[in-house]
Amino acid sequence: MFRRLFGRSQDAPRTEEEAQQEEQKIEQATEKSRRGLFGQIAAMFAVDDPISDEFWEDLEALLIQADVGVETTQYLVNRTIDRVNRNGVKRIRDAKDMLRAEMVSVLQENAAPKAMAAKPYVVLVTGVNGVGKTTMIAKLAHRYKTQFGKSVMLAAADTFRAAATEQLETWAQRVGVPIITRGQGADPGAVVFDAVDAALEQGVEILIIDTAGRLHAKANLMKELTKIRNIISRKLPDAPHEVLLVIDATTGQNGVLQAKSFMEAVDVTDVAVTKMDGSAKGGIAFAIAQDIERPIRYIGTGERMTDLAMFDSQSYVDSLIAA
Repeated sequence: MFRRLFGRSQDAPRTEEEAQQEEQKIEQATEKSRRGLFGQIAAMFAVDDPISDEFWEDLEALLIQADVGVETTQYLVNRTIDRVNRNGVKRIRDAKDMLRAEMVSVLQENAAPKAMAAKPYVVLVTGVNGVGKTTMIAKLAHRYKTQFGKSVMLAAADTFRAAATEQLETWAQRVGVPIITRGQGADPGAVVFDAVDAALEQGVEILIIDTAGRLHAKANLMKELTKIRNIISRKLPDAPHEVLLVIDATTGQNGVLQAKSFMEAVDVTDVAVTKMDGSAKGGIAFAIAQDIERPIRYIGTGERMTDLAMFDSQSYVDSLIAA
């Protein structure tokens, strides 16, 4: 069951117990959303009234308020209406599973299991300043090391933001993993060059690289990220194996717009959503999946090192509207 839910990536839950723990984290992260607008959506389906145009209009309004986004909301509602009509559903109560199926479908459209056979497996982490990128890196390192027994190394290639290197060094010490740094103002490419060399020499399994998030200087950012990718690929032709874009759930649609701009500068493969537990509008996940067209891989579920869950579409949707 848990393999069906969380997929077959090598960092997916390996036992039923681990899967249940991940589901509990997702439920905790969506508590505000479940008590808020998605609770209202679930309540709409608790009646046995006939389906009407007014019902669809009310559903659309609530989804938009929940940060699903106008286009994604219209897509979801229209697909649900089509499914309802195909199945001959006439009562509101019976339409809930139709909406659930379409919500899951949107979130799964770009999902695919990760093969992590490369050594080192290189993860390039990117995102706008202030989204919780550094903390996400620490949580990832902790997850790989503690839960899956991988050897992990960090690289502090965000040399532009003040205190970025120091923050990452502090997290590396807490997690108990090595870190390659050159300090603020250093050449990010030189940091990455050193990190790849060190990872190869030491037989490290996972190399996680922090990068700058200067969206206001997009041309420079694009140039810098391209340089970093080229440095990595010279030594490891297929790397980076994963480019993880970090988005702050509490920024709502603004976060989606930022992410779209950011993707013009870097070839993103996956998305991590932070601060989900602080948002009452869990619809942001659907907007990300539909507008950015990249799979959500992780969600931050709290402030502790262990507050990170692998994203699962079915668990997420159920946590929002199961009531």
